[in-house]
Amino acid sequence: MSARRPLIAGNWKMNLLRQDAVTLAAALRAGATGAKAEIVVCPVAVQLAAVAQALSGSAIGVGGQDCHANASGAHTGDVSAEMLADAGARWVIVGHSERRTDHAESDEQVRAKAVAALRAGLTPIICVGETLAQRKAGETLDVLARQIAASVPPGAASIVVAYEPVWAIGTGLTPTTAEIDEAHRHLRSRLGAVVPDAQAVRILYGGSVKPSNAAEILDVADVDGALVGGASLKASDFLPIVSAA
Repeated sequence: MSARRPLIAGNWKMNLLRQDAVTLAAALRAGATGAKAEIVVCPVAVQLAAVAQALSGSAIGVGGQDCHANASGAHTGDVSAEMLADAGARWVIVGHSERRTDHAESDEQVRAKAVAALRAGLTPIICVGETLAQRKAGETLDVLARQIAASVPPGAASIVVAYEPVWAIGTGLTPTTAEIDEAHRHLRSRLGAVVPDAQAVRILYGGSVKPSNAAEILDVADVDGALVGGASLKASDFLPIVSAA
């Protein structure tokens, strides 16, 4: 773990009805007292305001899972960064592999969303990562370099990057610590060409993070925290990951 303050972010994805989301938020609030890591949870948009209210006054921040590049307009079904901020969010995930795959989002669209987040006063968590086919072809570092160059707004200071190998998300598979270390070092190197201070940017690891492997992953030098999916849906799983940081 680096000297940068660790960040543990929970991506609840398309899960939890309102009461379940509020109950989980309350459990996290009670269990995270005294945590050294910064904590963020990202509920589905329709539950965001309720979760933000449940966590109001606590040390746990709230984020959105996606945003539109525009502040308003004829974009049926979309949510703007300004709307997320108005509902209580201070963070937003952009470019998650499920958005890139399911909605064919390009690096350029991801960058536009990151710009929108910054415009609205949110901190974007910009996701990057290679597919299994790309890793097998030896293209991982090239893919990450391309995604950083095209997805990160030039000159942006207040951002977080999340490395999520697509093949490790929800599969139970994880890269070796050596592979994670190589990817994170490469990302920080490439960030140096885009942002003013690459050493200040937190780079999270995401992809089947769970209590049993969190400490080992978070001990990698350039890993500054975790973006947690399935394990963020239970306080009994998420809180040990927070403690590991």
